[in-house]
Amino acid sequence: MSDSLAHYWDALDRLKKRKAKINNDTVAIEAGRKKGSIKKSRAQFAGLIAAIDRANAETLAPEQAASRKLEDAKEDSKSLQARLDAAHARELSLLQEVFELRKELAQLRGGNIIPIRDQLRAGVGRAGVSMADDSPAKRTIDAPV
Repeated sequence: MSDSLAHYWDALDRLKKRKAKINNDTVAIEAGRKKGSIKKSRAQFAGLIAAIDRANAETLAPEQAASRKLEDAKEDSKSLQARLDAAHARELSLLQEVFELRKELAQLRGGNIIPIRDQLRAGVGRAGVSMADDSPAKRTIDAPV
């Protein structure tokens, strides 16, 4: 092994110890050489390039595992949000059905239960007298005592 390759190997070891990003350029710069000085076309660098690739795979493994966990968590979150939205839609649908059934039940029982909103729309006062009629006798029924 030549002296210049020893510098590259030492640089690779230092980068491994620091757990820094490892690629051909970072090894070259750490060895005190120019970026791009480690070339695949040079046969003397074949072993070094293979070692750099292995070291890079080792340092990326924990990062890839963490990013995969993050992606899984995001997918789970989207799935849970979709299920929650579907549950809300079902609940709203059931509430609408309950409202309609109560309204139908009130009509079947003879109309004893009348929703307040229907009274306000029809213009009916507190005593059940139409407020559209202007007769004094009917206005006195609605008037507070």
